[in-house]
Amino acid sequence: MTALLLIFYWVRGIMNKIIDERIIMLQGNLYIISAPSGAGKSSLISALLKQNNLHQMMVSVSHTTRQPRPGEKEGVHYYFVSHDEFENLIEQNAFLEYAKVFGGNYYGTSLPAIEENLAKGIDVFLDIDWQGAQQIREKVPSVKSIFILPPSLPELERRLIGRGQDKEDVIAERMAKAKNEISHYDEYDYVIVNDNFEQALGDLQSILRTERLTKTYQQTANAVLLNQLLDK
Repeated sequence: MTALLLIFYWVRGIMNKIIDERIIMLQGNLYIISAPSGAGKSSLISALLKQNNLHQMMVSVSHTTRQPRPGEKEGVHYYFVSHDEFENLIEQNAFLEYAKVFGGNYYGTSLPAIEENLAKGIDVFLDIDWQGAQQIREKVPSVKSIFILPPSLPELERRLIGRGQDKEDVIAERMAKAKNEISHYDEYDYVIVNDNFEQALGDLQSILRTERLTKTYQQTANAVLLNQLLDK
């Protein structure tokens, strides 16, 4: 009996050593981030990635049929495709979600690219509207969603004008659309008011830290430690 116990503890020690030395690949978290145009969503995501000292993260590069804006690069900001190409991809079930939105253009999120990066342990952000968010929640119930609110409608309009990207009629249309978009805030897990940019950025970082501290995530991240502490 003593010999068997010695063998058992010897084997367990070897297995724990193997587990300690291997790289445990954690599944990344999938996040939806939505906001009315001008609320500062893109700026917050950009700052988050630039200042990142938490873990690997990235923004999913969507497909769109709209024309590139000044400074936008193929494969970096979007994959720019024609309406026919986009509709062919729809028929091939290549999108996790897609929508026909402002201006009659399509936007869509590539399913294979999302799955590949999540499997590498990378947190992936989906910069999409509430329509796309609804589609994704049906397919991926574990997705976490964040809505960015402006501090007021006059401030939202001031920001849209200050960007210098749109004509007056386009800005008016975006403002009209903003109220409808904001009405869907209660469908999201987290809400951030972007009044003070640095505070809003800190709130966003706090959400990411929180999601990596859940029991489910920590059971995988610290499986070896938990086994040692519980003498398993």
